[in-house]
Amino acid sequence: MSVAAEARGGPLRWWFGVALWKRILAALVLGAIVGAIWGEGAAQIRWIGDLFIRLARMMVTPLVLVTLAAGVGALGDLRRLGTMGGRTIGLLVLMTALSVAVGLLLGTLIEPGLGVTLAGGDATILAPAKPLGEQLMAIVPVNPIQALANGDMLAIVFFSAMLGVGLLMVPGQAGLLQQALESARGVMLAVVGVVMEAAPLGVFALIAAAIGQHGLAVLEHVSRLAFALLLGVGFQLFVVQAGLVAVVGRLSPFRFFRAIVDAVLMAFSTTSSAAVLPVSMSVAEKRLGISRELVSAGLPLGLSLARDGTAVYVGLLCMFAAQAFGVAVTPIGYASLVLGATLLALGAAGVPSAALFMLTGVLSLIGVSDAQAAMVVGFILPFDRLLDMIRTVPNVTANLAVATAVARLEDGLDPPDGVR
Repeated sequence: MSVAAEARGGPLRWWFGVALWKRILAALVLGAIVGAIWGEGAAQIRWIGDLFIRLARMMVTPLVLVTLAAGVGALGDLRRLGTMGGRTIGLLVLMTALSVAVGLLLGTLIEPGLGVTLAGGDATILAPAKPLGEQLMAIVPVNPIQALANGDMLAIVFFSAMLGVGLLMVPGQAGLLQQALESARGVMLAVVGVVMEAAPLGVFALIAAAIGQHGLAVLEHVSRLAFALLLGVGFQLFVVQAGLVAVVGRLSPFRFFRAIVDAVLMAFSTTSSAAVLPVSMSVAEKRLGISRELVSAGLPLGLSLARDGTAVYVGLLCMFAAQAFGVAVTPIGYASLVLGATLLALGAAGVPSAALFMLTGVLSLIGVSDAQAAMVVGFILPFDRLLDMIRTVPNVTANLAVATAVARLEDGLDPPDGVR
């Protein structure tokens, strides 16, 4: 190799030799600095971050299809699928309900909506609330190909799981298909690795644009709400999830969070649980030591149900709206909000601000009208991007914490020495 080639290769070798999370963190800090200096002009590079998110989300649908089907098929036993799936769903639903209760409690104590005037806010059109039966029916796709094309994640998860169940039921005839799915999984993860190398550039553009548009003091207008959200997220991360990892997963919480730092930084910067899924699967298998079949079967399922941060936020917004409009919440009202907000959080798509546009059905439980709910969203929406950064992190870490706990219960956890 020539000296010139060596010189050209040197910086690249150094760059790719630095751990991804360090590159992302550096890009996040640099993006904040550039955004603060450049101001609104930083919006000109927002398209770079949006392009990266599109690349990451492009991988999600095919990755969920092949990894979930292959993972379920690799379990080898329908009974193991039942216990793994039941434990995963049960833990995630329980944690979501607890998160809603935490949000309601903090909203009651901190009173973020007290004295807030929404009369001048621009009402935002909200999606009408769907009946529970309709929501459950939508999980079963009439046309799986259409569900894949539309990115309907719950329907994709259902179809992929059913395909995996079919592989379990005809083991003698499913060998070639199982091998094909495993090969496709390997190819998809290789492509994901290529896409993730662009993460620092995407994170830099997203953070710079967000700070440039809103400024570092953007949260002054919703400071009490942001403070309550930080408290709720902190409780879920360092008490609930850390406790689950320590007690059930029998891992050091500190080492657990250090092992998944790539996924945490990606969640904070992209505000999309779906976009982070490839990174979550990588750190779960390589850094936490969760078996490949449990990673493939559990994490795509958790993508649709891990909503700790969203649930805290929805609980807070319910109390924010009640206080802003002077609605007294009764004990029965609190119980209704826990149930309704849990269902809303579980049904929210893993994309930015999804839950915000579905509030109508929950707020109606305490007498807040559709028009008033639209005013709440219109008031919060300008600041929601940075609030979304905060609440996306516990959504992603909840999925990994539950996967770790379930893997321990299923004897599918073999963490590296540095994580034990």
